[in-house]
Amino acid sequence: QVQLVESGGGLVQAGGSLRLSCAASGRTFSSCAMGWFRQAPGKEREFLAAISRSGNFAFYADSVKGRFTISRDNAKNMVYLQMNSLKPEDTAVYYCAARLTGYMTDYYYVPTDYNYWGQGTQVSVFS
Repeated sequence: QVQLVESGGGLVQAGGSLRLSCAASGRTFSSCAMGWFRQAPGKEREFLAAISRSGNFAFYADSVKGRFTISRDNAKNMVYLQMNSLKPEDTAVYYCAARLTGYMTDYYYVPTDYNYWGQGTQVSVFS
């Protein structure tokens, strides 16, 4: 069982930056590939970034590539999403997700591939 708690959301001006954090409980964090998603009102949940168990492999959606960076610290049971050059269209609730996997290098970008989800944190970007 893995419990996830996001933090770091808030209100930011366009062009600004935010760093989201996701704290994971349980001793299985290092056995999890991790991902970040977001959902805006009236829209489907959108994949943003994923990272492998080892942290050596990451994958990004085209919409955020070059602006967002995913990272993890297995010693602290934390995963992060550094968001730069934010735009009003980045406004959404942001979720982290975890998937137990036996593979050190795999990452996942489909929401149904993930076993555990956090409650989300709101990010609002104004122009």
